[in-house]
Amino acid sequence: MKLHPADFKTLTPEVFRVFGTQNALLTAGDRDVCNTMTIGWCQLGRLWSIPVCTVYVRPERYTYAFMESHDYFTVSVLPLSDRQTAQVCGTKSGRDIDKIKECGLTLRRGAGDAPFFDEAEWVLVCRKLYAQDLDESCVLDERVLHHYGAKGGWHRAYTGEVVEAYTK
Repeated sequence: MKLHPADFKTLTPEVFRVFGTQNALLTAGDRDVCNTMTIGWCQLGRLWSIPVCTVYVRPERYTYAFMESHDYFTVSVLPLSDRQTAQVCGTKSGRDIDKIKECGLTLRRGAGDAPFFDEAEWVLVCRKLYAQDLDESCVLDERVLHHYGAKGGWHRAYTGEVVEAYTK
């Protein structure tokens, strides 16, 4: 079954289950070039009375440049069974390989030419509203710190307005 437009105001994804166990891809770019990466961190809700999605990207990631240079991004949640795509997109860099071709993903476009994948169970298309770097001096719980150090720099949070949704 192909993805079709859905009303994001009534879409009720199981956020805690999905972003703890399933495979989600963050994608940004345009018709000429785009990149995708596996994510495990995502927040959905309302901020400033707007439906929003917040994702997190380290500056070292190739996707970071796409997030910085484009106004839209997408979150594509793949079926639980598609671990291979999550593995490739989470361990290989788009600087070195074409991950979309390598994984056999079918590229589609949403608002703002935002790229997403037809293999997803559901997709959110977001327009960036806000970006801010996470800051070690703001950490209130020591458990947060084990995500940093040798693994790389502090993430930048990108909050986008959910402007479209697609579901099976």
